[in-house]
Amino acid sequence: MTRTGLIARVLIDSPLPQLDHLFDYAIPDELAHLAQPGVRVRVPLRSANRVADGYLIELIDPQHAVADPAGAATLDGIGGADTGYSGKLSPVDSIVSAVPVLTDAVWQLARRLADRAAGNASDIVRLAVPPRAVRVEKAWLAARAATPDAPAPQPADAAGTLAEPGFAEYPPETLGTIVADRLRVCIAAVPSLVRLPGPDDGGSTVGTWAITMAELAVSALRQGKSSILVVPDFRDQDQLQAALAMLAPADDVVRVDARQSNPDRYRGFLTLLEGRPRIILGNRSAVYAPAHDLGLIVLWDDGDPLYGEQLSPYVHARDAALIRREAADCALVFIGHSRSVETERLVEIGWLRALHPTRDSHPRVIPTTFQSEPDAQARAARIPSAAWLAAKEAVRSGPVLVQVASPGYAPMLACRSCGQSARCTQCQGPLALTHANATPACRWCGHLAAGWHCSHCEATNLRVVTVGTGRTAEELGRAFPGSRVIVADGEHTVQTIGPEPALVIATRGAEPIPRNGYSAILLLDGERMLARESLRVGEDCLRWWANAAALAAPGASVMLAGVGGALAHALNTWQPGPYAAAELADRRQLRFPPAVRVASVTGTSAEVETAIESLAELPGLDVLGPVSHDPAGPGQKPGGPALVRAIVRFGYPLGDEVARTLKAAIVRNAASRRKPKGAAFRPAPTLRVRFDDPELL
Repeated sequence: MTRTGLIARVLIDSPLPQLDHLFDYAIPDELAHLAQPGVRVRVPLRSANRVADGYLIELIDPQHAVADPAGAATLDGIGGADTGYSGKLSPVDSIVSAVPVLTDAVWQLARRLADRAAGNASDIVRLAVPPRAVRVEKAWLAARAATPDAPAPQPADAAGTLAEPGFAEYPPETLGTIVADRLRVCIAAVPSLVRLPGPDDGGSTVGTWAITMAELAVSALRQGKSSILVVPDFRDQDQLQAALAMLAPADDVVRVDARQSNPDRYRGFLTLLEGRPRIILGNRSAVYAPAHDLGLIVLWDDGDPLYGEQLSPYVHARDAALIRREAADCALVFIGHSRSVETERLVEIGWLRALHPTRDSHPRVIPTTFQSEPDAQARAARIPSAAWLAAKEAVRSGPVLVQVASPGYAPMLACRSCGQSARCTQCQGPLALTHANATPACRWCGHLAAGWHCSHCEATNLRVVTVGTGRTAEELGRAFPGSRVIVADGEHTVQTIGPEPALVIATRGAEPIPRNGYSAILLLDGERMLARESLRVGEDCLRWWANAAALAAPGASVMLAGVGGALAHALNTWQPGPYAAAELADRRQLRFPPAVRVASVTGTSAEVETAIESLAELPGLDVLGPVSHDPAGPGQKPGGPALVRAIVRFGYPLGDEVARTLKAAIVRNAASRRKPKGAAFRPAPTLRVRFDDPELL
């Protein structure tokens, strides 16, 4: 068959590390009119006559190889680089769609992030490009064909429909130039609520941070620039969307998030390919969205663990935003009520500029440990007497928020006799109660522990160790008879509440947005929250408490129970920056992230030893371990070969070299595995590498 002579360089959509490079294919004549960089293709693989999905990354004309040896063979067009292969190429099997869904900017971002994390570019592309919805795509193409010459709306044309940015809480000469001057800033959010206008006073209430983000996006849109606004979860997204609905035209705001159905998500994605500036709103994957003339990236509350990607190569949304900002040369903003240690590091090295509100206004936080309490039992109570009095007074006039550590009724039980934690006899998971008269059940496998006896002392009686939202609501309902009690946690989603008196029992992050602010806020279980084994526990608690305190009505008391020291001082004075700076100083002394970067290497003892040996010639890194590692989680049955894990610590300048070396070890390990006799597939590789795991230490 006659070929066009053009060569397609294709990224195959595969998790196999040995396939993480571009493959060359010939383009048949009948597909030549559809072949362009960024389209979805299907291509043959050599083994087992398989056909794989992929993306056409580059088009190469071998006839130009001599005249243009440099190539420029990218998603921008056709280049003339030599592929280095002189044999007969297999033809592209089919072009799935004529729509170039993978833009050059997103491809370059995926490649850079994958190389930085020793992962596969296709894994990141899978996050960036949603699955194809054929009907949606056909309708979009038909609409485009019906108005092929319609010019894209210009920012000047839309100016009359855009609300003027206010920036009232910050220096106007600063915020007004963030997009124009492509600044990199860390903004301290104003800890207050804003009531949005609505018919018959039916507007919603949002955090002031949402207004600030929306105003920044509108400022970018006025300058003809797209913006990407990233938030951790749906509660934050709904607030930001309400703020944008007030300030920006609906047609200029595009949502991309996992809550959408695939047709809706793909429809929004196609809208972003239309070549006009947009405001892009979504969760962590929104940072990969295609954006025409990107001028601004904003992340709200970058310390939230929901920004950590749970799929390989586990790139944090903050890191993706940093890399994309460098490639696009656009403005970058981190905004929050507290400051992550990673952001503090960027401020201290001068890469980010810290920006504070013009007025020093913050909630009135009262740590109960700062108050004198002569009664020892009262000092040790879960709800100190000062917090009781504040709640009793405040609930008469409005809602009172009580933040607790855990959902459920009694999430942890112990033997009444010896005090040992009560565990499931089937999987050794923790036992819990779902209500007062319930039979204890395992939180992992659900097994009912009827007839339970302690494996240490043979006793049969249990006691409650930790109290969740259900038990707290029950106790406070008795203590405040006649008061309405509302539970808000992972099982009971309550996003907003009215101004009527009520006791709202909520877990951290699930607090409903009050219409006029909470009359009082009680932050309980601080000691339990701080008992979590994590390097980040202090900054996490400060972030949880600050976000809850920001929901207080003006002048309302925020009672922090049972916590003192630097954390209580930081919340009381509303100065998260110095606390983050002290945390960073401690981590520098201990060589903990983010003072250094880390990578975990997990596999069999021989695999880990071989991978670590390949790093031996790199200066300035140290290795912790290896130690035994059990990857089986709750409800999973352990099995397979015994695994170990080593932790590699290294400075930022060594990051690319460490990633290249470990990626080479991964590829060698995967390619060396052979299919056992009689088996249908090769065994899955056991060597795993993860960079910058926030919960590693």
